[in-house]
Amino acid sequence: MTALLVVLLCLAAACGPSAAQPEQEAPDRQEQRHLLIVLDGLRPDYVTPELMPNLHALGERGVVFTNHHAVYPTVTRVNAASISTGAYPETHGLMGNAVFFPAVDPTRFLNTGQRDNLLRIEEAEGGRLLTAPTLGERLQGAGLRMLVASAGSSGSSYLLNHRVAGGGIIHYEYALPEVLGAAVRERLGPPPSLATPSRERNRYIVDALLEVGLEQVDPVVTVLWLTDPDTTAHANGIGHPASVASLRAVDEEIRRIQDGLRAAGLLESLNIWVTSDHGFSTYTGAVDLDALLAPFAGTLADGSPRIVAGSGAIYVRDGDAGAVAGIVEALQGSDQVGAIFTRDAQVPGTLAFDAARWDHVRSADILYSVAWTDAENEYGYRGTSASNGTAGHGSTSPWDIHNTLIAAGPALQSGMEVALPTSNVDFAPTFLYLLGLSAAPTMAGRPLTEALRDGPDLAAEPRAAEIARETPDGRYRAVARSTVVLGRRYLDSATAERP
Repeated sequence: MTALLVVLLCLAAACGPSAAQPEQEAPDRQEQRHLLIVLDGLRPDYVTPELMPNLHALGERGVVFTNHHAVYPTVTRVNAASISTGAYPETHGLMGNAVFFPAVDPTRFLNTGQRDNLLRIEEAEGGRLLTAPTLGERLQGAGLRMLVASAGSSGSSYLLNHRVAGGGIIHYEYALPEVLGAAVRERLGPPPSLATPSRERNRYIVDALLEVGLEQVDPVVTVLWLTDPDTTAHANGIGHPASVASLRAVDEEIRRIQDGLRAAGLLESLNIWVTSDHGFSTYTGAVDLDALLAPFAGTLADGSPRIVAGSGAIYVRDGDAGAVAGIVEALQGSDQVGAIFTRDAQVPGTLAFDAARWDHVRSADILYSVAWTDAENEYGYRGTSASNGTAGHGSTSPWDIHNTLIAAGPALQSGMEVALPTSNVDFAPTFLYLLGLSAAPTMAGRPLTEALRDGPDLAAEPRAAEIARETPDGRYRAVARSTVVLGRRYLDSATAERP
């Protein structure tokens, strides 16, 4: 039996429509299809006619969202989980690119980029890797399918559809169901190794989607994740010739995707959404966190560390409020530290977790952003942050928070700019709305009806909101700035001021 036939049998039996009664019939299913392309780390100012002509042209014939937001912490796996669930970390429970689960390992954070770690968490948490239902599960309830094809990390691909609800995942390291990966290898051979730019690996995943995935899974929603410009910019920096080459390479994939869809007769009936998981900043050097935490270190009765830190989160595992306050005071004294968050703003000068939508039972005692500036780097790209390395993301800087969204297709307006704030949590509610399905109650996002051909007129008047907290002596002040519209609050930035 060929791998292709096995895939067909598997999808018909195990991956087909749920036996459960659909919650609502989706109208015009064959015409309401969506492709979400995530270009990892794509800043909005990368999208120019010179650097990315194909993506720029897509925006000219469709809609450009000029005020799009990543979810904070502005890292890949947090935003993958938010795209999947339409919710913030306060609801879905994936708190960072690295996370702490003492039931799995009481000594250190786990890298969520590795799917094996996510499987360990899933087992320890009784199957609750995420604490909110996903878009894939919602689609499965209506007898529909979702496909993920990813050249990113195995962890981010898994978070996009971790229950593989009625569909599949294609990744260069694994596939679900496994026979889907066998069909890809039979057609394309083994995946190429990673390089910078990651042209060949991205191309391989695009081919896997076009030549195998779309036909075999027949999804109504597809997420295609390409690993550049993030991978190349981390190593080389924003504006470096290698990073520019990575932009041109992923833009070429935008052209190839559209050509492939056109050849398959799918382009005219497909809505294409191109976004990123976060923005990007130039790094300038980080605080010495180990030295800062050393005075508070110690061990618990079981020999595990009292203080565990990673990804901007700090756990004081014995719950000592004095230690929490002492660590916060030390952070406030470092110019390389930006806004600091604690539960209910329990320490003077800190913002509440709620300001960052990060208040979950899995939250640490302290969350902090590195300090940031609007300064230009050597290539003229603005935005720096106080981290080690060359370039990256994760902060409350507007250069990390504000990311890209461009869309075109039969359901969307043409030649339009949308200035209302939008977010990565808005994709799941939007796709469900266009499919005639209701969003899960846990979904904090909204349908982006202002960009639709038949969308209602919105009486939307955005207003600015600011939360500020300072220490009694006035030496440190944390400020979170947001935009509120249509009952939603979008975090624009948070910073620290030291008069």
